[in-house]
Amino acid sequence: MKFSRLSGGLAAACLLISAFAGSASAQQVYRDAYGNPKAAPSTRPMGSSGSRKASAPSYSRQPSYSAPASSNSAVRFGFRGGLNVSDIQGDAVKTFTDLAGYAPDGAITKQMRPGFYAGIYATLPLGTSFAIEPGINYSEKGAVLRGTLPFPALDFLNANVTGTARLAYVDVPVLAKVFVTPGFYLYAGPQASFLVSGKARVEAGALGFTAYKQDFDVSNQLRKVDFSASAGLGYQFENGLGLSAGYDYGLTSLDANNRFDAQNRVIKAGLNYSF
Repeated sequence: MKFSRLSGGLAAACLLISAFAGSASAQQVYRDAYGNPKAAPSTRPMGSSGSRKASAPSYSRQPSYSAPASSNSAVRFGFRGGLNVSDIQGDAVKTFTDLAGYAPDGAITKQMRPGFYAGIYATLPLGTSFAIEPGINYSEKGAVLRGTLPFPALDFLNANVTGTARLAYVDVPVLAKVFVTPGFYLYAGPQASFLVSGKARVEAGALGFTAYKQDFDVSNQLRKVDFSASAGLGYQFENGLGLSAGYDYGLTSLDANNRFDAQNRVIKAGLNYSF
């Protein structure tokens, strides 16, 4: 009897000790190397996101594209300049010969006169490959006539007379541009030219020396407005720089008094910059 009571007491004591040990384990305090309390180590596996707050899905931002500076939808302004090589076609030389009277046919030769042009323009796009381009330019035109004295015995003197038509205009072209390929275009359109200055320079000399030189104002003998057709080609780079070459074909006579029929002809080449 006493043995059974003793066994029951031992069992109860063992249960009590076990319960106390479990409670102490649950309340265990973790300390660092210096005896200070520290947080209990996490038992969650590395990389686990069980207690992590779910984040909203992220979407990659699409790249944005801006139209290039030479977009066909934008109006562009610019300036241009270059070289003119001009001539006067028609019966101006024949008329001069007839008026001189003493000069036989063939004694007077005609040459082209070099000059320059410069101005501004605006390019107005009307589609992906078509544009209208009005502009305003200052342009030098004219021609050079050279004659020799009609005396074979004096040929050794190399005596000559040079007459230069020195004309200056303000050109107002309205051009239609068609882009055949990106950058490369053709253009054509009408042009009105307003006379700014009209002078004739006469020089005479012999043996390489100039003995006579005189300028005459002939603007009152010339039409104040000249009309022509202009055409050419060019290439426009993405950085705004461009190259062009063209031809102006005069349609009206230069003589205001209708004494002779002569028209301006101009070959031109130059650079331009659009911004």
